[in-house]
Amino acid sequence: MSTKLYYIYDPMCSWCWGYRPVWDLLQQHLPKSIDVEYVAGGLAPDSDSAMPIDQQQMIQNHWRTIEQKLGTKFNYDFWRENTARRSTYNACRAAIAAHKQSCQKAMIDAIQQAYYLRALNPSDVDVLVSVAKELSEQTSPTLDVAQFIVDINSSETNKELAKQVTLARELTQQGFPSLVLDVDGVIQQIPLDYSDYKTTLAYIIKKTS
Repeated sequence: MSTKLYYIYDPMCSWCWGYRPVWDLLQQHLPKSIDVEYVAGGLAPDSDSAMPIDQQQMIQNHWRTIEQKLGTKFNYDFWRENTARRSTYNACRAAIAAHKQSCQKAMIDAIQQAYYLRALNPSDVDVLVSVAKELSEQTSPTLDVAQFIVDINSSETNKELAKQVTLARELTQQGFPSLVLDVDGVIQQIPLDYSDYKTTLAYIIKKTS
């Protein structure tokens, strides 16, 4: 039996940030026979335009909802200290570039912490490079910053992002985050429990047993 679990995400998706503690636990308890593949869904394409005020307020309301439901921490200084843009593709490219050096999870975590806790703007490539430099001092294997800069700006990475965005849309219309199970080519949407990994784990085990 061939079994793959797709995790469809965006590094700047606030619900992905809210789900992260449960997702981390789920991964730790998944059977070793299940291959996990991250798919960058691309929440918002490249844009140099400032986000409209009403959209900023809408997203802040999403943050408050997640805080109330899940206890997730957010730093609202972001909205005062940055020119917010509805633009997440650079953050997705950063994750893909880091994946080439086996540092994808560390990069996603670092982007989320930079955005939601440190009020930095991952829509900006210079912020992502700064995050990469910090990771280069922490991760094992070590992240090569010079190579990361080449990769985040490469046409190859851009093509890979387009491929992943297309795959995400083919797999699900549920938004981010989503889990999709592929068992011998049979695709199944996995319901998420944002408070307990065991619910999702039990569902996955049932579908793969």
